[in-house]
Amino acid sequence: MLSWSHAVLYVQTLQPMLAFYCEVLGFLITDRGPLAEGAPEIVFLSQDPEAHHQLAMVATRRDTKPSNSVNHFAFRVAEFNALQGFHEKLKAISAITINPLSHGNTLSLYFNDPEGNGIELFWETPWHVAQPQGKPWDPSLTEADALAWLQETFGNEPSFEPLADYQARRRATGQ
Repeated sequence: MLSWSHAVLYVQTLQPMLAFYCEVLGFLITDRGPLAEGAPEIVFLSQDPEAHHQLAMVATRRDTKPSNSVNHFAFRVAEFNALQGFHEKLKAISAITINPLSHGNTLSLYFNDPEGNGIELFWETPWHVAQPQGKPWDPSLTEADALAWLQETFGNEPSFEPLADYQARRRATGQ
């Protein structure tokens, strides 16, 4: 079985991207240096002390249009209030447009980084809901109100069930 390790982004300008990922999203620079003698610098970033890097950036991108080869990168937060904290940080950045969207199994914030790469920050809900689907949600809700909204909004879906039941069934069937 594969497990996710990292992604490498080609960026136009390192400094604004590093500032955004470090100051807004909370990554730390773990290493940096030229790829080879005379080659561009690569910068490694991580939030996980167990992972040398979760992202890396190399300033070799020439295209000034938003990236179109990847729709978005998704990052999980462990706590609902962390998602709300990111929402407050992102709202304070005038160039960022936030799209709060729930898939039933997540409460998500979709937005773009300074070079137009799509990002999703999400909190996993305690339920499974078949995909694809999405409905706008209000990030100002309390956690209890957000969970009540989720049950009201997605509870009549035929696939709506506790996440633990869905995961147990997948483990039992090997899928």
